[in-house]
Parts: sequence; C-alpha cells; structure tokens
Amino acid sequence: MATDRVEAVVNLCKRRGFIFQSSEIYGGTRSAWDYGPNGVELKDNIRRQWWQHMVRGRDDVVGLDSSIILAPQVWEASGHVNAFVDPLTECKKCHKRWRADQLIEAYQDKHGKEPVNGLADITCTNCGTKGDFTEPRDFNGMLRTTIGVVEDAGAVHYLRPETAQGIFVNYLNVMTSARKKPPFGIGQTGK
Repeated sequence: MATDRVEAVVNLCKRRGFIFQSSEIYGGTRSAWDYGPNGVELKDNIRRQWWQHMVRGRDDVVGLDSSIILAPQVWEASGHVNAFVDPLTECKKCHKRWRADQLIEAYQDKHGKEPVNGLADITCTNCGTKGDFTEPRDFNGMLRTTIGVVEDAGAVHYLRPETAQGIFVNYLNVMTSARKKPPFGIGQTGK
C-alpha cells in the first residue's frame, strides 16, 4: 500500500518534470535521481531562499562552496574512514538489507535479551521469514574514487559524505579572507 503511494508520487513528479530516475533508459539506478526542468527550478529557489535568509541576511555568517572530493587525510583524521562502516546483512528471501547491529538491538528491546542464536533467531520485518539472513558484511558509507590516470594508493580520494569537513578544513582561510573573528558562521549547501 505505501509502495503504491510512493510510486504514484514518483510518477506524478516524473510527468510534471520534477524528477527522473537516473539512467532510466538503461534500467535505472534505485538510489539516484535527476532533477527535471521544474525540479531544478524548485531546488534552486529553495536553495536561494535558504542562502538569502541564512547567509546573506546575517552579518555573522559567510558562504563557502567546498569541493565534493577531499584528500583521504581529511577523512582519516575525522574518523570517517573507520567509523562509516556498518555490518549489513540481507534477508535471503526478500533481499532487503539491514544493519545487523540494529536487528539485534531491536530484538533485545522487544524480548529483553540478546538472541541466543544471533540472526537465526530474528524474523525479517519486511517479509516475515525467520533467521534466513546472510552473514553480516562490512559496508563503508564512504564513496572511494581515484584522482589521475593511474590507480594507486596515492590517487585514492573520497567523495564527501557530509558538508561539514570542507568547512572545518577551510576555517582558517575563510576567517582570514572574510576578516571575521569567532564567533561566526559558515554557510554551505550540499551537492
């Protein structure tokens, strides 16, 4: 029922030119969407209003547009490389993926104890199958890429999973160039 509603909204947005499934002519990508003519205008209007209110409308806030690719040292120093890892398991029947630690935690909350047989005691809340999960595998939320023509360890960089790190690494540059003294804010929108 909820899936039908989501599909109805997606279809309406597609017909009206707000969003299109990315790579749709090749089967699409479930996690990526492209903004259509009306979508890009709506997104730009929202961003512009936010920017006017939160950045231009204040004397104590300046703007920044940091790169979406940052050096690996940034993400290692912030703990993202090691901390953005989640143990994922998949229900073998419905193929829904879950964080294994959250399944176990939900079981503990409901039953007041840890599952004796681990995931084998847990029922998939999506399809109702009990204990039919894959072994948990580490999923890293950091998107890794390489810079340059040769793929080697020195070329590894990461797409930013959040915008704050660009603000942190540019803090001194922004403070100096904008002639600001703490406390002040830095506004940035995501890409």
